[in-house]
Amino acid sequence: MKKLYGHRAYVQSAGVKNDLEIDGFAVAVCQEIGVELSRHRSRSFDDMQDWGDDLSGFDLIVALSPASQRQALELTRYAAIEVEYWPILDPAGLGEHREDKLAAYRQTRDQIVARMMDRFGPPDVTEAGA
Repeated sequence: MKKLYGHRAYVQSAGVKNDLEIDGFAVAVCQEIGVELSRHRSRSFDDMQDWGDDLSGFDLIVALSPASQRQALELTRYAAIEVEYWPILDPAGLGEHREDKLAAYRQTRDQIVARMMDRFGPPDVTEAGA
């Protein structure tokens, strides 16, 4: 999101649980498009709240799995935060060989990019080209 749209919006990534390490295949396929994930750590919704990110400060939560959608809807039951579910392929566990796994992760990456462009419009040229 930040690569395509820069600082147009405040973006934070969170999931249902905290695995701490970002998947190496995700790091590899994002690096192909100039997105650096190797220093990122995953966090849960609970981690965000523990670290001071108040969910009520967000306008939109995009859920990429049914579990994250359920948790987002529960957390926003009494808040005016829009929750969208984007059914995206979960590449974890797909493919037998490294190239097959990378292909699945690329497909997922490309699905997410396409959904962002559908939802938020064309990328910010100054950021996307950087």
